[in-house]
Amino acid sequence: MKPRLTRRHGLLLLGGLAALGLGLVLLRASPLAPVAQVGTVDAARGTLRASLFGIGVVESRRSILIGPTSAGRVARVHVEQGEVVKAGQLLAEMDPVDLRQRLLASRHALARAGAAVAAAGAQARESESRQATAEASARRYASLRQQGFVSTEAERAKGHESSAAEAAVQASRANIDAARADRERLQAEVSALDEQLGNTRLIAPVAGLVVARELEAGSTAVAGQAVLRLVEADSFWLRVRIDQGRSAGLAVGQPAAIVLRSRPGESFAGKVARIEQLSDAVTEERIAMVAFDALPAGLTLNEMAEVTVQLPPRADVLSVPPAALVRQDGRTGVFVVDDGRARFRPIRVGVRAETAIEVLDGLKGGESVIVRRIRPLADGDRVRVTAGNGGDGK
Repeated sequence: MKPRLTRRHGLLLLGGLAALGLGLVLLRASPLAPVAQVGTVDAARGTLRASLFGIGVVESRRSILIGPTSAGRVARVHVEQGEVVKAGQLLAEMDPVDLRQRLLASRHALARAGAAVAAAGAQARESESRQATAEASARRYASLRQQGFVSTEAERAKGHESSAAEAAVQASRANIDAARADRERLQAEVSALDEQLGNTRLIAPVAGLVVARELEAGSTAVAGQAVLRLVEADSFWLRVRIDQGRSAGLAVGQPAAIVLRSRPGESFAGKVARIEQLSDAVTEERIAMVAFDALPAGLTLNEMAEVTVQLPPRADVLSVPPAALVRQDGRTGVFVVDDGRARFRPIRVGVRAETAIEVLDGLKGGESVIVRRIRPLADGDRVRVTAGNGGDGK
């Protein structure tokens, strides 16, 4: 049979645990408590040289998509990825289908319209000549009628001929206007077809680098679809993500050191060119655009890089090593040595550097701050400072 745990046994167990806990507390507070070996540094004021670290990806601030303005089939692509092109260089051609034939027909129609304008002009000049003759004849017959040499009917007939000649002049002038309008319409059609034919030749608008061939010869492209992706060679920069909690002091123009993943042993100089106004609320990061001082050869888009932004040095700053920071009951602080015991001091921190953290409140300076310990500490633990202070805390 299994032994039964009685209430008496439970009470004895709880009492033993309580006595053990009390003994541990008394032991830690008593002169017989174990002494922790620690290393310390003095919290002191000085110049703080801080930097911000972030991971970036190579992007282009000016990326140009080269494609047709109307749907069609890609006939030829003349450039390859990674090729440097000049402004005005032919990059690709679209199949013009029947554009050349339509353009030729429109040009013939335009020539015919020009001939029609010329013919209408000649007819107008002939009508004006007939009108002048008819008007002179009508005036002469009117004079003869007044003298009684011709009849009234003859005078009226000559007046009718003059009115008919004037109407013919007006009709010929209208024909000239119609012929000119038709010529202008055909000229617009020729210009439109000529522009469409020109748009089948995909020309580089600026000098740059071909980074992608989106479509190959034989593919069908819709209006506005990219056949090639071109970036300006001097527009490469990095989109860098920096922890919001460590981004205090970030500003445009600050120098940066860039280490590309493809060249881990090299460092390239740059500077902060722009700080985005929208941060990433999910990752809690600020986004800064960092430009190269001199563009590295063979740089590729979407390459990762490590970026270190140098902040301006700050004078007369109270700071402690990063190893001194601890968390106690949800508070950030440090342990200081006070009369042989570790005392927890909550502090408010500012700028964080690689080797020092700014203390805004909680320390006055001159305190011995624990930076190395062999085990976790609690407020009131007995400690002994060993030689060789400093080092990383655990």
